[in-house]
Amino acid sequence: MHSRDCVKVAVRVRPFNKRERDAGSHCVISMAASSITIHDPRHSQCRRSFCFDYAYWSHSGFIQDQTGLYLPEEVGGRYADQDCVFQDLGEGILENALQGYNATLLAYGQTGSGKSYSMVGYRPNKGLVPKLCERLFETIKGKQDARQCQVFFSMLEIYNEQVVDLLSRGSRPPGGLRVREEQHRGFYVEGLRTVPCDSAAQVEQLMEQGTRTRTTAATHMNANSSRSHMLIVLQLKQILSKESISKQSNINLVDLAGSERQRSSGPEADRLKEGTAINLSLTTLGNVISALADMAVGKKAVHVPYRDSVLTKLLQSALGGNSRTVMIATLSPADICYEESLSTLRYAERAKHIQNRPVVNESPTERLVKELKAENARLLQRLSRLGQEGRSANDETKEIRQLLAHNELQIRAIHTLWEQHLQEALKDWEQQYAHITQERRMMQMHPYILNINEDAQLSGVVKLFIQEGEWDIGLCDDMRTSITIKGLGIQQRHAVMRNEQRQVTLTPLMGSKVTVNGRAVCETTKLKHLDRLILGSNCTYLYIGFPSERGDDDWSNYDYDYFLSELAAAEGIHLGETSAECCETDPSLLAVFYDYIKLMPLVAEANQMSQELNKGVEFKLEIKNLVLSDSKGHDLEKDIVCRVISKPSKQVWMWSKAKFVNRKFLMEEIYQQHLTELNGENREAGLSTATLPRDKDPFWDPVEPLLLGTAHLWLQSLAFRIPLDEQLEVLGSEGSEEGIVHAKLLPCTSTGMPLGEDDILIDPSELLGRRLDVQLVLEQCFGLRWIREDRSRGVQIGFRLFDSSVLLYTSAVWHNVIPVLHHRVHFASLQVSEHLLDYLQSSAVLLELWGLQEGCTSLVSPLEGATVTTEGIFIIDGNGTADDIPADSAALNTSLKVLQKDLEELKSVNKSLMKENQSLRGQLNVARNGTNSARSRSLRPSCDAEFARSLKVFYHNMTSVRAQLQSLCRHRPSDSCDLLGLRLFVDEQSGLLKDFSEHLETTVSALKHDVAAIVRRKRERWGSWS
Repeated sequence: MHSRDCVKVAVRVRPFNKRERDAGSHCVISMAASSITIHDPRHSQCRRSFCFDYAYWSHSGFIQDQTGLYLPEEVGGRYADQDCVFQDLGEGILENALQGYNATLLAYGQTGSGKSYSMVGYRPNKGLVPKLCERLFETIKGKQDARQCQVFFSMLEIYNEQVVDLLSRGSRPPGGLRVREEQHRGFYVEGLRTVPCDSAAQVEQLMEQGTRTRTTAATHMNANSSRSHMLIVLQLKQILSKESISKQSNINLVDLAGSERQRSSGPEADRLKEGTAINLSLTTLGNVISALADMAVGKKAVHVPYRDSVLTKLLQSALGGNSRTVMIATLSPADICYEESLSTLRYAERAKHIQNRPVVNESPTERLVKELKAENARLLQRLSRLGQEGRSANDETKEIRQLLAHNELQIRAIHTLWEQHLQEALKDWEQQYAHITQERRMMQMHPYILNINEDAQLSGVVKLFIQEGEWDIGLCDDMRTSITIKGLGIQQRHAVMRNEQRQVTLTPLMGSKVTVNGRAVCETTKLKHLDRLILGSNCTYLYIGFPSERGDDDWSNYDYDYFLSELAAAEGIHLGETSAECCETDPSLLAVFYDYIKLMPLVAEANQMSQELNKGVEFKLEIKNLVLSDSKGHDLEKDIVCRVISKPSKQVWMWSKAKFVNRKFLMEEIYQQHLTELNGENREAGLSTATLPRDKDPFWDPVEPLLLGTAHLWLQSLAFRIPLDEQLEVLGSEGSEEGIVHAKLLPCTSTGMPLGEDDILIDPSELLGRRLDVQLVLEQCFGLRWIREDRSRGVQIGFRLFDSSVLLYTSAVWHNVIPVLHHRVHFASLQVSEHLLDYLQSSAVLLELWGLQEGCTSLVSPLEGATVTTEGIFIIDGNGTADDIPADSAALNTSLKVLQKDLEELKSVNKSLMKENQSLRGQLNVARNGTNSARSRSLRPSCDAEFARSLKVFYHNMTSVRAQLQSLCRHRPSDSCDLLGLRLFVDEQSGLLKDFSEHLETTVSALKHDVAAIVRRKRERWGSWS
């Protein structure tokens, strides 16, 4: 029975990055010992705490020395540097490997949370992998007398469920390397190159080689490195001469793909498969961890889906198998990353419950040598016995001697295999070293461009030198004067670079996309040191000038985020320049803007793939609900959506962020298949991109109604039973004017007859307990941009009033920019409650403008949940009377009885107060003259009536003023207006403003005059009566 060993989990919190500092982010993570608490930035009282084996605070409390090494500010400070992490995690992994156990280190977290920094490190701050290799070879060197050690290194990447050998010297096989399974070995990668190493420097060189291959492959395949998994495998074989045994262990160092949590406004189901092969490995890993956690707490018959993805197959021994495993989860402490950090903590919380069964591994090779030696000893004894007996068994003796020779050859081959492999690896290492030396010499002589990648570990790997003369940049590789760049949107001849008279210029060629410092260029541009270049859709490079121009500049400041920030600034998003304002901004809003920036390159790639595949589809990012609010005027939750437009058919779709990202992965699969077909390679079984049916096409969807915008029809006038006639501007999600809606609110009788001026109320509380009827009339729409763009389209308007659960829709109107609706709905409250009255005074009817397209069905009002009378009147505020309360609920009956009891008590109190009031009124009448008292009683009604009439006149005048204001808002110059036209427009606008000002001043003055007259008459009457 093997002993059980739980997965050890460590959590590390990194410092703010530049983007988070510019946004004025707040830290939402606190740490005490091995406990971590995360605070919800939107609800200060909401917090979650987690406990792990190790917790590292690397957010603050550090300094940087002259060499760039990060150290704690104080000796014994809380800051955890790279050495601290290695002592806890790396030393344990190395010790387990030396004892003969398999050991695994998993790094998990969102992109940019510090996984690669913890695993690989940066410059002098070496991470776990290089430190572990250094310590391993130091240990081997110190124990050479007691044991012979052999170390083999391999490096692979998993992307889109395909395994890529990052050390392979040959061409990449279609579909990647195959994952096989053997009874004794378990899952393994067939054909994976393993390189023998005898020093840490050699391992470091192999890692650089693998990183270069990974960078090049990611660019050529249009692959996002943050969505791929990297595995480094160190095979350690120890031959202990004294014990005559050998131990063999695998050290798996795994940098998992970014764990970004997909925000979505709702549980949107995509008609195409969710979680493509690109996402499958990480999703399956989560399912495996959950299943193993369930097994650890005693659940029976739990299926662990190891076989569902390539990654989980290769990690089977690390998760629940023969390995001692450590997971390090990295976190961003910024409030804008709260959702992702909380998701990472929950993931790590499940992983710590996994139980493994590690055992010491004995090498099958050493066992074979033992068996061969034992067999040789038996054969020698037999030969000796034959010689002693004096037999002349020449044939048998000859056969035994042949077996002995064969066994000796096998033993010698096993022992010499290591030396041969090591010699071959040393030759490769010498060639790589010569290449590096040549590259460093070129860097000191010529300007060059180096790649910038989302993964900082892949940045600066590819260097393209610009020697003197003219150089063609693009896919062309058949000329001596060409610099080959492969990637999405790169043409055969994309641009020309000239190095003349110690100046480098860049000239884009016809139809090519070239961006310099965030701005698209189409003319010859002189390059300066540290200029940022984007070629095609996603090839990002930093220009390094002549050695005399460089100085002490640190190009590492120009990371991938810097490139994206420049692109965002070109579109008007300047988050880094408003840090003072950002401190007051909702973190969720900042997170949406950062999502927007991160999705910009994905949208550019999707547009490029659409262009190359002749799909005629354009993608554009939008911020949903950027300027919209709910019926109370409160801001709606913001999110990223992608507007998808089919240019040939003018069809429009609106995809959520999650749906777009999923479709983008599917587009990549189609695009890769398209490239395979163009290259004439044998494609995998499946449909050709040329014959792809529409229902399988990720660029297409069935059309659906789209929410174009909303308008607010405020209800305050209904509290006074005053009719309302408005022309409302419909605003789109980002503030665009989508059209005008003419709407009315008409207080009426139960039969639908409009109320007169005498029915207007002075005090809204007079409505309490009374019936209220109102008609909502939607007359017409004006200037609908949706239909102006395509006359084949239609519109509908949706709305709901108060607590109605039903969203009502007007009839669909097609092919008209100024559609007539004439839609009238009668609402009634049988007994107005305080709740309804508050709603009328503070809320609005939200009118939703929906766009219809050819092929989509119009929206229908589901009336199942509505209360409608036989006359077609919709009942609102149904809880206003006791008769309307359902009697089938015991809880509601109890509440009703309590309310009735309170009502009786209130009636009793009211009765006693009325008696007291009558007594006081009698005393007042005795004290005053009877005539004066009679006149005073008639004073208030008379004054109130006069005041009510004045308010009615003022209200009608203000309605006219509001109409003038709306006319001013809609009065705009035409796009083709010249200078003379603009002057005429300004003059006309000035006249309208003057009329508006005079009308407003007259209205207010009239009200002041009426009120003053009423007050004056009131004082005169009091003076004559007193």
